[in-house]
Amino acid sequence: MTYRVGYIVGSLSQRSINRRLAKALTKLAPSHDLELVEIPIGDLPLYNHDYDADYPEVGKQLKAAIESSDAILIVTPEYNRSIPGALKNAIDWASRPWGTNSFNGKPAAVIGASGGSISTAVAQQHLKSILLFSNAAVLGQPEAYIQFAEGLVTEDGEVTNETTTEFLSLFLNAFAAHTKRNLGR
Repeated sequence: MTYRVGYIVGSLSQRSINRRLAKALTKLAPSHDLELVEIPIGDLPLYNHDYDADYPEVGKQLKAAIESSDAILIVTPEYNRSIPGALKNAIDWASRPWGTNSFNGKPAAVIGASGGSISTAVAQQHLKSILLFSNAAVLGQPEAYIQFAEGLVTEDGEVTNETTTEFLSLFLNAFAAHTKRNLGR
């Protein structure tokens, strides 16, 4: 069985190293029974509860994309030891209005890349806490903090380091097994 995985890139930059990482994961995913489809977040206005009575179309599309996915993968950078504001905004849109949380019970995983030696470790811990509060079934292991160096992943999503390719495959295998366990199929 192939699982449809909606993925969200936390950075809005088209040149983001996390977007490159997401491209690499989409290339590796089919061999792990996963089909990765991007869920865009760049057009969302800032969330506030005034929208709850009349959600804009872009908010409805985000919720529908998450709900139609078997699982969710978030590829995030680390901004000031946390997640980007655009990513938090998207999570707020998807988890509202009260009683319509699109993440509820959804298998989820988190990965990220940064040039720093601890990569995106702190941001991922914040993100996992937010997703757990949103009642997503978050993959605990393996944790995936990719220390990015120029050339590690090409613009087209080709991973140039065999050890990194093996680790990303291990991560995708674990995510596929986690998704299967949580969905019971």
